[in-house]
Amino acid sequence: MTDKKKVIVKINGQEFTVIGTEPEEYIRDIAEYVDSQIKKVLGSNEKLSQTMAAVLTAFNVADQYYKNYNELEELKKEVMGPLKKLDAMEEKVEGYKNQINHLTEKCNNYKEQLFKFKKDSQGYSKKMKNYEQALELKEKELERSQKIINELQDKLFENQIELVQTKKELDEFLKTFDKEDKGNEK
Repeated sequence: MTDKKKVIVKINGQEFTVIGTEPEEYIRDIAEYVDSQIKKVLGSNEKLSQTMAAVLTAFNVADQYYKNYNELEELKKEVMGPLKKLDAMEEKVEGYKNQINHLTEKCNNYKEQLFKFKKDSQGYSKKMKNYEQALELKEKELERSQKIINELQDKLFENQIELVQTKKELDEFLKTFDKEDKGNEK
């Protein structure tokens, strides 16, 4: 069960008892913010009644909330794009790793067969050359696959850097936004 707290706050000269589960400091901060917003509205038009000032303040806070919410949603969309690309790249890398394992197994099988043919007879020399050529082709294919994997890993790394930079920008924006909010509260 959550512990509810009663906090007495003052908004526009009137005391209110707020009951909530949030920390007292948080509740007081919210009350101070609302108080500052009402004072700002009243300061711009002293003829407003308390009710009208409260309604306009609620409207302004809702407007600010929706703008921030929409901006946050846009930032989420911007972050999700690189994340989806990263997921797709990781899937491709995993597929290439499986291919490499498969090719490595094939390559190992060819090597074993090659050694058996050398032991068995000189008559298998022609067949052995064919297997060596096949092995060479597989190794080239493995190298091409490795190059592709390296390129994909580079792209993955770039996407990770871009994600970190995007997160950093988001954090800086949120810090700036918090500072502006705190500045507006004063």
